[in-house]
Amino acid sequence: MKKIIVPVDFSDHSNYALESAAILAKKYNADILALHMLEISETILTKGETDLQAETVFFMKLAEKRFNEFLEQDYLEGVNITPIVKHFKVFSEVNDVAKEHDADLIIMGSHGSSGLKEIFVGSNTEKVVRHAEVPVLVVKNKPTALSFDNVVFASDFSENTVTPYINASKLFDKLGSNMHLVSVNTPGDNFNSTSEMEKIVASFLQKADGNLDKLSEVKFINDYTVEKGVLNYANVSGADVIAVATHGRTGFAHFLSGSISEDIANHSSLPVVTFRIK
Repeated sequence: MKKIIVPVDFSDHSNYALESAAILAKKYNADILALHMLEISETILTKGETDLQAETVFFMKLAEKRFNEFLEQDYLEGVNITPIVKHFKVFSEVNDVAKEHDADLIIMGSHGSSGLKEIFVGSNTEKVVRHAEVPVLVVKNKPTALSFDNVVFASDFSENTVTPYINASKLFDKLGSNMHLVSVNTPGDNFNSTSEMEKIVASFLQKADGNLDKLSEVKFINDYTVEKGVLNYANVSGADVIAVATHGRTGFAHFLSGSISEDIANHSSLPVVTFRIK
């Protein structure tokens, strides 16, 4: 891991994300690219060219000053950090910055959910997750420590999750992580017998790894929902992080029909790493 991008909006949660990045940067000798998205209003953008240039420069300088003050954190001591201010209008463009700088990871702070109110869906964090081609680590709390020693990779082991699995394997192999593969069986129409589940996973591993070496290590969990099964296993296994594949679809059709990955990201107390399904 060489470069970590942290979008910053000066909130407590972006502070948590930045501190998480600092922990990882020190552990893996990585650089941090702190990105502030300066959203220029339509009122300013519709002004004359001279006025537009003057006001844009003014707001850029103001943002840079506030940004530099925000980055004066004790936990950043000894970390190589580069502040970047962009006057983007949408958070989907974080992916452009990640590609430009060949970043390995994006870290976002998120409120998660409270009761029935899903704050993650529709938030800036969700927008970044949907568009990012690199893994996105979602954190919700101030980190006391952050480790990738034990990772739970939850999947339905369908063919479209082969690429996310391969990308997760590459990342966590580099970090020296122990990756636990988890398949959750639920009641109802999606129920599979043990032999059916093993057959699905065996076919998946043959495509992804070219062998069945990890088949005996896969944990088959029975629970009422996939989300509960993943979270319960992560808790009892002492996981540090949960990894999931998520769709990169635009619009809200996917989220209105429900997304297991987003449900897990919303309700997990652990950090969640998302890998986009292409």
